[in-house]
Amino acid sequence: MNTVIFRTMAPLIVAIMLVFSAYICLRGHNEPGGGFIGGLIAAGAIQVLALAQGVPAARRALHVDPLAIAGFGVFLAAASGLASLFVQAPFMTGIWLSLDIGDGTVSLSTPMLFDLGVYFTVFGALASVGLSLGSDRDEEDL
Repeated sequence: MNTVIFRTMAPLIVAIMLVFSAYICLRGHNEPGGGFIGGLIAAGAIQVLALAQGVPAARRALHVDPLAIAGFGVFLAAASGLASLFVQAPFMTGIWLSLDIGDGTVSLSTPMLFDLGVYFTVFGALASVGLSLGSDRDEEDL
């Protein structure tokens, strides 16, 4: 599946998939969606890039080892639970903070931080597995 059309359209497809995955992740703590499905979509985007341009190009596009991204996600998820201990609430209690920025307010919450942790964990783990499987195929083709 290495056609000129696919190689040409892959960057656009990847960009659309990544924007959609961020949208799904960020709306997930209020509506259906969330970090898991967003991470799946983002990992799928990296696989599309790897299919179109090769695993080395996909690894270069990430700039960071996918397992490091997964580790960062686990850290974020744990930090969202530990934040409640600082306000003397039970572990994983949701905490909301509203910031006045300009003419509007931005609401931040520990459930959103947890969703981001799940997003990065799923994305990093699945991107790592997918790129590892794809790299074996590329080495056999040489």
